[in-house]
Amino acid sequence: MTTSTGTPTVMWFRRDLRVAANAALDAAAARGPVVALFVVDPALVGSSGGPRLQFLRESLAALDASLGGNLVVRVGDPRAVVPSVAAECGAGDVFVARDFTPYGRARDRAVSEALAGVGVTLRGIGSPYAIPPGSVTKPDGLPYSVFTPFWKTWRRLLAERSTGPSGDTTSVANAVVGLHSDPVDWPERSYTAVALPAAGEHAAWERWAWFREHGLGQYADLRNTPSVDGTSRLSTYLRWGVLHPLPLIAECDDSPAAESFVRELCWREFYADVLFQRPESAWKNLDGRFDRMQVDTDAAALERFAIWQQGRTGFPIVDAGMRQLSATGWMHNRVRMIVGSFLVKDLHLPWQWGARHFMDHLVDGDLASNNHGWQWVAGTGTDAAPYHRILNPTLQGERFDPAGTYAHQWIEEWPLTGPPMVDHGVERAEALRRRAALSVA
Repeated sequence: MTTSTGTPTVMWFRRDLRVAANAALDAAAARGPVVALFVVDPALVGSSGGPRLQFLRESLAALDASLGGNLVVRVGDPRAVVPSVAAECGAGDVFVARDFTPYGRARDRAVSEALAGVGVTLRGIGSPYAIPPGSVTKPDGLPYSVFTPFWKTWRRLLAERSTGPSGDTTSVANAVVGLHSDPVDWPERSYTAVALPAAGEHAAWERWAWFREHGLGQYADLRNTPSVDGTSRLSTYLRWGVLHPLPLIAECDDSPAAESFVRELCWREFYADVLFQRPESAWKNLDGRFDRMQVDTDAAALERFAIWQQGRTGFPIVDAGMRQLSATGWMHNRVRMIVGSFLVKDLHLPWQWGARHFMDHLVDGDLASNNHGWQWVAGTGTDAAPYHRILNPTLQGERFDPAGTYAHQWIEEWPLTGPPMVDHGVERAEALRRRAALSVA
C-alpha cells in the first residue's frame, strides 16, 4: 500500500455513487489521502432484487473508473469491515453521506460505536436529498403529514439555502492505493430485465442533458403519457446517488413545467421524511385504522396475485405496466398508480404484496418512495382524500393511452380478446363496502 503524505481518511460510499456534487467526498479529500470504500452488506444484498443488484454492479464499475481504479470493495458486516479498513490504512476519520432509512440509521450508530472504540470518528456530511429528512417541519416543530404544506415549506427552505453541492468533480489524485478488494459472489436473482439504464455519472448527466433540452419544457403535459418519453427517467440515478438533486434543481427555471418537475423531486423527499419520522410505516399502515380493513390472503387471493404479477388481468394498461416492469425493471409512474389501485381496490389484496413485488423488480426500488407510494394508492398513508379514489383501469387506459400505443408495445398478444379477470364496477362497490365497514366496526 502506498499513500500520499498525511493521515488517510476513508470515504465510505453507500447511496452516493458519484464523485461530483458529493459533499462527503469533498470533505474527505480536503483532509488528505482518501481510501474510497464500498461495503457489500449481506443484509442489504439479500433483500435486493436482480435488477438493482445488476445496476449496482455496473455503477460500482463506473465509480471505480472515475476513481482511477482505486475503489476498495469489501464484503461483510459494515460494523466489522469499516473499522478493519480504517485500522488497515491508519485512518483517523471515516466520511459518509448521512443515511436516514431505519436500517441505515441503526447500522451507522453501530459502526460509529465500533469506530470510536479504536479512536476513529464517523463523520456524516450531506445526504442524498436536497433538504435532509427531519428538517422540514411545521412552525411548532412537528412533521407534516400531507404533501402540499410540506412542499410549500420545502420550497421556501430550498430558496433560503445559500449554497449546495455543485456539479464539480472532486480531485481524487490524492488517493490511497494498494488495498485489496474482495471478490464479490453476487447472489443469483431470477429476472428478465434487458434494458437497464446505462450506469455511471456520464450516462446520468447525458440523460439529464437530453431531458432538459427535449423533455423538461413539456413535462407537465407529457409526464402522464406512458407511450412517450416524457419523464426524466432519472429515478434510478437518484436512488443510487449517481446524481444529487440539488444540481438538477439549480438548472431548472421558474417555468410551470420545471416547477412541476421539481415538485416530483419533492415527493421523493416527502416520502423519505415520512419514513424518517415513522420508520414502522415501511411495511405497516401509516393510518392504523386500516389495520382492521378486510383484505384477501387465501389461496384464491394468491392465484389472483399471480395473474396480476404476470400481466394477464385482461385490462390492457395494467397488463402492459406489469410486463414493462418484468422486461425492464422500470414502470411509468402513472401506470404504477393504476396497477397499484387495481391490486388493492379491485383484487382486495394487501398493498404490501405489491410493494414487495415492485422492490424485487424495480431497478429504482427505494423503500421510502415505493412503499409510501403504495400506501398513497391504498389510502392507508399520507393522502388527504384517499381510499375513495379508486382508479378505473378501463377509463385510465382510455385517458392516458387512447390509441393503445403503450399497451401494444408491451402486450405480445395485442389486442386482447378475452374478458377481464374481474368486473371493475362490482369490485369497486366491494372495496367501498369494506372501507365503510371500518366506520361501524
